[in-house]
Amino acid sequence: QKEVVETLFRGYSATSDLGQALLDQETGFRGFALTGDEEFLTPYVDGLRREERAQRRLLRAEREFPSLREPRRAVEEATQRWRAEAVEPGIAAVRSGQTLDDGDIMASKRRFDDVRAAIRDYRAEVLSLRRDSVDELSRDVTWLFVVLTAGLALLLGSAALAWVALRRWVTRPLEQLGAEVDRVEAGDLSRRVAIEEAPQEIKMLAEQIEGMRVRILHEFALAEASRNEALEARAIVEEQAEDLRRSNAELEQFAYVASHDLQEPLRKVASFCQLIERRYKGQLDERGEQYIEFAVDGAKRMQQLINDLLAFSRVGRASGFSPVDLEEVMGQAVRQLSAAIEETGAEVTHDPLPQVQGDASLLVQLLQNLIGNGLKFRGEARPRIHVGARRSPGDEELWEFSCTDNGIGIDPQYEDKIFVIFQRLHGRDSYGGTGIGLAMCKKIVEHHGGRLWLDSGPDGAAGSPGSTFRWTLPVDATHLERTTAHQRTDDNDRGKADDAAAGAAGRDLARGGRSG
Repeated sequence: QKEVVETLFRGYSATSDLGQALLDQETGFRGFALTGDEEFLTPYVDGLRREERAQRRLLRAEREFPSLREPRRAVEEATQRWRAEAVEPGIAAVRSGQTLDDGDIMASKRRFDDVRAAIRDYRAEVLSLRRDSVDELSRDVTWLFVVLTAGLALLLGSAALAWVALRRWVTRPLEQLGAEVDRVEAGDLSRRVAIEEAPQEIKMLAEQIEGMRVRILHEFALAEASRNEALEARAIVEEQAEDLRRSNAELEQFAYVASHDLQEPLRKVASFCQLIERRYKGQLDERGEQYIEFAVDGAKRMQQLINDLLAFSRVGRASGFSPVDLEEVMGQAVRQLSAAIEETGAEVTHDPLPQVQGDASLLVQLLQNLIGNGLKFRGEARPRIHVGARRSPGDEELWEFSCTDNGIGIDPQYEDKIFVIFQRLHGRDSYGGTGIGLAMCKKIVEHHGGRLWLDSGPDGAAGSPGSTFRWTLPVDATHLERTTAHQRTDDNDRGKADDAAAGAAGRDLARGGRSG
C-alpha cells in the first residue's frame, strides 16, 4: 500500500513535472529561435531548474523500484540528445546573427518527440508497476481476509467446544454439588454426597463435603448423647453458685459477728489497763507505766484494724448502682474532713464534677481517703489539694479524675506497694493509720469499673513535692455494666478468699500489735 500510494505516485507525478519542464524549455527555445529575443529564454532557464528537481525525485523512486532505471536513463539520454543536437547549436546560431530555417525547427521537433516518447515509456512502466502492486495488494488482502475468516471460524468452534466441555465437566457437576450442599444445609443428612461424572478436583471437593456431613452426624450424635450430661452439669454449676452465694453471706455475717466478738474483749483490755493506770499511778515504776501504755495503744489499734478489715471486706458486696452527683459527694467528704482541714489551714478546691453511676457512700469514702492522705502527708507549706475531672484522653466513654496535693510526695518505685493492704511507707510514730486506705480506694474504683494509679508524671516524680492520684469511672450505665460484669463475678468468686485473707492479716497484725 505504501509503494502504490506514495512511491509510485511520486514517480508518476515527477514524470509529469519533468514533461512540463521540458515542454517549457522547447517552447522557450522555439520562441527564441523565431524572434531572437532573449526574453523567450526565461521559460527555458526555469525549465532547466524544474527538470533537475524532477530528476532527483525520479532517482528516489528508482532506489525502491530498480526496474525504473532503464526508462529513466532513456528519458535522460533523449533529453541530452535533443539539447546537444538541436537546442544548444540553435541558441548559439541565433546569438551569432544567423536565422534558423524550417528544417532546423523540424529537426528540433523530431528530437523532442523522442523525449516525449521516452517519457511515455517511463509512465507506462510506472503504471505497470502500479498495476502489479495493486494486484499483489489485492491478493494479500484476500489472503488476510481468508486467514481472518478461518481464524474466526476456528475461534468460534473452539469456543463452542469449550462451552460444551465446560458445561459437561464443570458447570453441571458444580450445579449438582451445589444442590447437594443446599440439601445438607437444609438439614437432610441422611443421603451420601457423591458426584459420579466430574473432574477429579470436584470429586475431591464432594468427598470433603461428605466428610463434613459425616462429622456433623457424629457431632450431632455426641451432642444428643451428652445433652443429659450438660443438663446435669448446669444443675451442678447452679448449685455451686448458690452454695457460693450462701457462703459469702455466711462469711459476711461471720465477719460482722467476729468484729463485735473481738472488739468486746479488746474494750475490756483497754478499760482495765486504764483503770490500773489511774489506780496505781505513782506506785509503778516508769517501765511498768510504759507497758500499760503499750497495752492500751495496742488494743485501740487492734480495734481500728478490725473495723477497717470489716469495711474492706464489704466493698463490692452491695449490688445495684444509681445516679450519683459527685458535687454532693465532694461536699460530704469535705464536711467529714472539716476538722482536719481547719486544723491544718488546708485549701481544698475542685473542678466542676459530673454525675456518674455508682454507690454514693463508697465514692464519699474514696474522696475522703484521698483528700485525707493529702492532709496527713503534708509538708511544711500550707496544704493545697485539688480534685480535677475531665474526659479520658484514651477513651471518651470514661471520666478521668485526679487528686493533687503539695505534700511530701511518693517515690514512683513504691507505686505498686502503696495499694497493697497494710503496706506502709512510714512508721506509726511519724504518721498514723492502718495502711488500708489506698487499698480501700483501689477496691472501690475497680468495683465501679475504673482504674486507680499513681501519676508518674512531673507531679509524682521522685524528689518533687506533692503527689497526684488518678482514677477513671465510666460515663454511663451501659459502659459501667460492660466493664464491671467480670469484676462482679470475680468479687463473688473471691469472696471467701477475701474474707479469709482479711482475717489472717488481722490476726497477724494483732500479734504484731501485742508484740509491740
